[in-house]
Amino acid sequence: MSKEKTVTIVDAGSGNLLSVLRACEKVGATPKITAIEGDILAAERLILPGVGAFGHVMDAISKRGLEEAIHRFAETGRPYLGICVGMQIMLDESHEFGRHGGLGFISGAVEAIPDTNPDGTRHKIPHVGWGELSFPDAPDNGPSLFSGVSAGESVYFVHSFVARPENPSNVAASTRYDGMELCAAIRAGSLWGCQFHPEKSGPTGLRVLKNFIELT
Repeated sequence: MSKEKTVTIVDAGSGNLLSVLRACEKVGATPKITAIEGDILAAERLILPGVGAFGHVMDAISKRGLEEAIHRFAETGRPYLGICVGMQIMLDESHEFGRHGGLGFISGAVEAIPDTNPDGTRHKIPHVGWGELSFPDAPDNGPSLFSGVSAGESVYFVHSFVARPENPSNVAASTRYDGMELCAAIRAGSLWGCQFHPEKSGPTGLRVLKNFIELT
């Protein structure tokens, strides 16, 4: 009999918690939503969803006394996934409504998506809708969040700000929006982040979550 795959989902006061929980159940995981430090430290794998402003999410994590526990979990090498703003806060800082510090798992900053495309034509912000994924040319080392996902498959985005890691090797996937390349996913070892919402991205998103629960 295969071992039960448990997933701990951090309740940071924002994020599509029930949608993430149901998507995890759909791919065979046993999920649990929590805002308890001990649950985070004991987790086999951790998901941190987030929506809204970067600073608001970080404030909520701090007020709930969860930041240290999240850091300690990240140091264990067990699988970690940040979703949407939950991905953005993995970087050092954001320039959304001022300057706000993040978790600092990956060097870099979160900046506004430019409101014009490369030829100067204005476009809609936020970036909302389906976007095709592309992947770095360099081979990925070890198990991946994107195993079995092909370049050109589409996932669902809702964001006005974009992650810009200092080291290009931390970019795990990209998408294009009106002629601009935007970071769609990041990675540092066992720490992963998706700017898109896998729980809203149909079969491709479920594949990403299935891959996540198979990581060890």
